[in-house]
Formats: sequence, C-alpha cells, structure tokens
Amino acid sequence: MPFRKLLGPLPTFAIDPEQFHVLSSARRFREYLLEAIEKATRRIYLVALYLEDDDAGREILTALYEAKQRTPALDITICVDWHRAQRGLIGADNTQGNAAMYQEYAEKYQHAIAIYGVPVRKREVFGVLHLKGFIIDDTVIYSGASLNNIYLHYQDRYRLDRYHLMKNKALADSMVGFIREQMIAHPAVNNLSQLPLPTTKELKTDIRRFRVALGKSSYHVEHQPVADHQVAVTPLTGVGRRHNVLNQQIVGLLNTASEEILLCTPYFNFPRVVVKAVKSAIKRGVKVHIIVGDKTANDFYIAPDRPFKAIGGLPYLYEINLRKFAKSNETHIASGDLSIHLWKHDTNSYHLKGLWVDRRTMLLTGNNINPRAWTLDLENGLLIDDPHKHLEAKFTAEFDSIFQHTQRITSYRQLEKLLNYPIKIQRLLKKVLRTRADRLLKRIL
Repeated sequence: MPFRKLLGPLPTFAIDPEQFHVLSSARRFREYLLEAIEKATRRIYLVALYLEDDDAGREILTALYEAKQRTPALDITICVDWHRAQRGLIGADNTQGNAAMYQEYAEKYQHAIAIYGVPVRKREVFGVLHLKGFIIDDTVIYSGASLNNIYLHYQDRYRLDRYHLMKNKALADSMVGFIREQMIAHPAVNNLSQLPLPTTKELKTDIRRFRVALGKSSYHVEHQPVADHQVAVTPLTGVGRRHNVLNQQIVGLLNTASEEILLCTPYFNFPRVVVKAVKSAIKRGVKVHIIVGDKTANDFYIAPDRPFKAIGGLPYLYEINLRKFAKSNETHIASGDLSIHLWKHDTNSYHLKGLWVDRRTMLLTGNNINPRAWTLDLENGLLIDDPHKHLEAKFTAEFDSIFQHTQRITSYRQLEKLLNYPIKIQRLLKKVLRTRADRLLKRIL
C-alpha cells in the first residue's frame, strides 16, 4: 500500500526526472560546487554543520567572496552551527574556531558575506544545526557533507557522502524561505563575521525561544499536482522528540515497506522505535539491507599506532551495538532476509544516510537515524515519491557504486568483540559499560 495513504497526504513539488542528478564522488561534488558558485547569477545559500578553516574551506569561501566582489548584488548567505564555529576540532587546543576565518575574510574584502551562527541549544552537546542543503539560483544541492578537506576530497582522503541535485525554482524558493524566515530572522541567530559577537550566555533566552519556534516550523509548500512523467518531492524538517514530522516519516516508511528497504547510517545506534520497525519489516517478508561504515571508516576512528584519545572509543562502541544487533538477528542474516553491508575503502571514511523503500520512495537526509538525531539536533530531509520509478536507474547506479566497497556480514562472528580491541580501548569501554555511561553516550553522540 502506498505510504501516503497510511501517513496522510503530503504537499509536494512536482519535479521532472531529467532535472534530478546524482554526483558520483566527493571530488565531483567539490568541482560542481565551485562551478555552480562561479556561474551563480542571483543567490547562493549554503547550510552546513561547519565551513572549516582549512584548504578546502578557504577555497570555497574564497570562491564565494570573489563571486560577491564581481557581482555585489548577488545574494550570498551561509549558515553554520553557532557552537561548532567557535571551537577547534575535538581534542585540539582551544582556539577561536572557524569564526576567526570568517572575520578575517570580512575585513579583507570590500563586500562582506554574512555567515550566520545558528544555536539550536545553549550547549553543543544538547543539539546542533544539522540541517542540510545548498541552494544556488534555482538548483538545490543536497548532501550530508560539511565543507572541509576530507568531505570535499581536497587531499588524499575523502569522507563519502551522498550528493543529489534538483533544479526546481519552487523547491529552491521554499528552502531559501525557511532559512530566511525560520532561522536568520530570529534574534538568536547572529552574523559570525561581525564583531563584537554576543556570548551564548547573553543569548540564553533567545536560544530557548528559538528552539520552541523551530519545533513549530516547517517548509512552506504550495502543493503541485504530480503528472505520471514527474516525481513528487516534499521537504521535511524536525527537531526534538515530540511532533517531529521527519522522525514520523522515517518510521512510517519502515512500517509500510512491502518488498525492500535500503538503509544507510554512519553510526550504528538506532532508536528503539527504528529497531522495532526494522524487525517488524523482516517478519513481514521485507528484504532489509543496512549499509554501515566499518569501525575503521568512522570519522572518530584513531589508528592504534596514533596517540590515544577517549573519543577514539566511539567507533568500537558502535561496533559493539552492531555485533549485538547482528547476533540477535543471526537467523535472518542466514536466510538473507537481513543483509548487513560494511563499507571500507582504504583509509577513507563513510558518512552516508538515507532510506530507499520498495525502489519507489527515497528519503534524502542528513539524519543519522540515531538517538541524537531523533531528539536533539535540527534535521531535515527531502522525501521523494517515484511510483513510476523514473529515478530507479539513477539510484541503482548510486548504490552499485556504494556496494563496490562493502563486505556483506554473514555472521555476527565476523565482527570483532571487546577482547579483540586494543588494550587502551578495552580499558575505556569496560569502564564505560561498567558505569552504564554508554547509555548516555548513545543518546548524545
């Protein structure tokens, strides 16, 4: 049964399949983004967790500033997480963070660009801007990637994500409208390029009100009838545990699947409701494929020959979760009803998210489908309904490329257990598990 009948009607944008494209790699994503910035004529809106002060980040910011100097009327707006922009990398020395770079560029050029810091909560650990989507003129570029060396494959390593392009003015207008009206218009949101900046403490009341407002916000969609030769696209947003439309759609897709589910997540840490829905789907006879990164492809992974940091225990904690899940579903793995695919390619890392149900319905999202995404961060997604399967060949090619670097798990025993881990990791995780701190970590990381 079509999922829309069960979840209620959704307003949609009608998009022609020939205006939908999939980019094949992180490097191609970077090349396309730079080309699009150079050719932009009206507007550029970039929303990401962060725009990093590194070679790739500076390349993107320089391209944006050069475009602004050539055409001062060009509307350029960037949104990043308020907290993430004002700190260094995890484990690094205290710095002013990426905001120092934004201020440096604003001083250097005649025509400045507003780079807004969006504070979803008063503390980063309790919620960040995890909204995705770049809009350049009338094209929406949707990816879970942030902007730095590894996400853009600037040097030797890359962090694989998904990269989709949709040219549609109404969809682009809707996403820009949300950014302008629901985010940057709020007093909690400030331009990081301009000094002096208010402190988070000074913004405390505004941030609290902003969080409440975000919980009631949504994309404005003027429903367009979808012809047989088109696909339907609905932008969704969600924040917090209650009345989260994006979460509801994820569970709804899992619960209404009748043939096949492909589910991508970089961090294996499903909310209970998702685990329940996956198991229910398997019992209904749905073939479930879960594509997850190997622990060595996790962005928190630290090789044993490098200096130890506690954050390096996270990939092992995720593998413990995965091994436990695989063990409890061993019979389904053996029968082929459940397939777990581990992605690993040299020293590169994995950051894929999303759902493809019955080869008809695709959810493009930055949502990691974990407790943090479920309850803390501001998330969004693009729900694509394609009953005539106009996009099937494009999505099949995308997943064929992803599967090239995966290994299918035929038994939970293929996954390492605690006793096989490096000694320092063993000691850390034994302490975490003994104190039940893993329950807290699973919720906030």
